[in-house]
Amino acid sequence: MPRSWNIPGPRTWGVAAASAVLLLCTAQASPAGAATTALPLCPTVFGHGGYPTGANPWDRDQVRQPNNPKGLAQQKSWGAGGVEADLQLTRDGTKGVMWHNTTTNGLTGTRKAITELWWATGADQLKGRTITRGPYTGETVYTFREWLDSAKSKNLTPLVELKGEAEQSLLNSDSAIRERAWAEVIAPISERIASQKIMIYTHDTALKPELDKRIKAAGLSATLTGHPSWVDGIGWEEPPPAASGNYASWQAAWTRLGSTTASVPVATSWTKDLTTWLQGKCV
Repeated sequence: MPRSWNIPGPRTWGVAAASAVLLLCTAQASPAGAATTALPLCPTVFGHGGYPTGANPWDRDQVRQPNNPKGLAQQKSWGAGGVEADLQLTRDGTKGVMWHNTTTNGLTGTRKAITELWWATGADQLKGRTITRGPYTGETVYTFREWLDSAKSKNLTPLVELKGEAEQSLLNSDSAIRERAWAEVIAPISERIASQKIMIYTHDTALKPELDKRIKAAGLSATLTGHPSWVDGIGWEEPPPAASGNYASWQAAWTRLGSTTASVPVATSWTKDLTTWLQGKCV
């Protein structure tokens, strides 16, 4: 779903993936007196799968989010160095899974809220369901651990959005449910952080203080910093709007963020278009 310029921020995105930054440095005279300029370093682009911004978006959603290995591979092929994707929890926090919708809309089987389903128990279990439309049709739902491992194998940095629906278990009145649920969020990161860069955030105002507290208590404070700036200027729709609607916003972002000493992180829903637009504008 679309966001504002910086993560974390309000739920107002129409955003896109980025791959380079445009900011010409101040001209400096060479020994011979000729003026030279230096291009900024290309950014690390975080790709996100666009989600419709109009009325009834779930009816038009094409499940473009890189919550599965096929989606990760496509983002990589478009020039992404990172991805933004979505962490949900099944009923009572029994399994962390990568899925963006509140319900199983876009998956096989009966439509139910993710928080009402067990991962691998019952006739309506979530495990084994597959995507029914869009570019990743046939892909299944992956656990948080499986997805992190796939991102690492593709050398992509994960930016994980903890979805607000997970309040069902993470803020449950039953302490056993709460602790089990938080373990599904924290443990997969703790197990991998020594060898894999991972970042996490949430837009949910009730979850955010608890997420920050528990992440810091686990010694994972670095996962809360260094997040990319969203640089898109228009909202996603289906079919996707022309990327040219973002050009002014992208240019303004590069002017503000570009650096000749650091590769800044930026995020977009138009990954392929942004990386193409940046060609020749960074090194």
